[in-house]
Amino acid sequence: MRRIVERLISSLLLMIAVSIFTFLLAELAPGDYLAEMQLNPQISEETITALRARYGLDQPLSVRYLSWLRSIVDGDLGYSFARNMPVGPLLWPRVGNTLILTVLATLLSWLLAIPLGVWAAARPGSWIDRVGLGATAILMALPEILLGLGCLLLAVHSGRFPVGGMTSVGSESFSFWQQLGDRAWHLVLPTLALVLASLPVLFRHVRSAMLEALAAPHVQAARGHGIGRQRLLFHHALPSAANPLITLFGLSIAGLLSGSLLIEVIMSWPGIGPLLLDAILARDLHVVIGGILVSGLLLIVGNLIADTLLFLVDPRIRR
Repeated sequence: MRRIVERLISSLLLMIAVSIFTFLLAELAPGDYLAEMQLNPQISEETITALRARYGLDQPLSVRYLSWLRSIVDGDLGYSFARNMPVGPLLWPRVGNTLILTVLATLLSWLLAIPLGVWAAARPGSWIDRVGLGATAILMALPEILLGLGCLLLAVHSGRFPVGGMTSVGSESFSFWQQLGDRAWHLVLPTLALVLASLPVLFRHVRSAMLEALAAPHVQAARGHGIGRQRLLFHHALPSAANPLITLFGLSIAGLLSGSLLIEVIMSWPGIGPLLLDAILARDLHVVIGGILVSGLLLIVGNLIADTLLFLVDPRIRR
């Protein structure tokens, strides 16, 4: 319990540091939300000055930061200049959409990586192992943007998959199960792109951890006692390989989340990615900070889950 409390405190300090540095970087960037309006001769300087005062852009950085911190207590996370509304109601639905995509891709990636990695480690040098290593090497060489564009081309040329979004036109009139199936069908290609991007790394780590576990003395002793292959792999070797895999789980969440932001933009999935990109282009400061902060929070929660699982699984860490 003490370890979890310490991690929560350090996570809170990390989130504060992220917000401070985001504010500083935004201040160092040239221009602001009203910079393009100044180029329009039809907008007077008095109007620009009034808008700066309205949005608080004429205040010092420290005052704006403290004002933003107060808005967190209200759940607003600041104010979106471009959309003329609080950031919180704008951001939270997008966070839910990103979580749906990321959680599903994480589960599928691990459900595929563990049996495939165990299978390859149980037969090192076999054709199954060589095919797995070759396929994952090819996938690791492909950038995520190329995988996303490939899935998008598949949707365009096949006509069997939706090109973008998470619902079809007129889905409001569908029944509950039809709406559920429609959303699941829209999830297929974005999830496929994320799984193809993360599976090679997970497969190779599972295979490596299992090879090391299979060479351990206690596993060799269990093999010598005539224990069957399936029991040996999943009841003796896999628990021994759990520690590095649990640590990898936290890192995989970070990789999947960063990859999902890119895939969301390519596949027009209404998550944090497209919102964050639009906010950056529009210099919508509070939306940018809110998106970065929520992304950082999701990464910290993922690592906290991995640390908690490691604490529960490994008695050496508890001692």
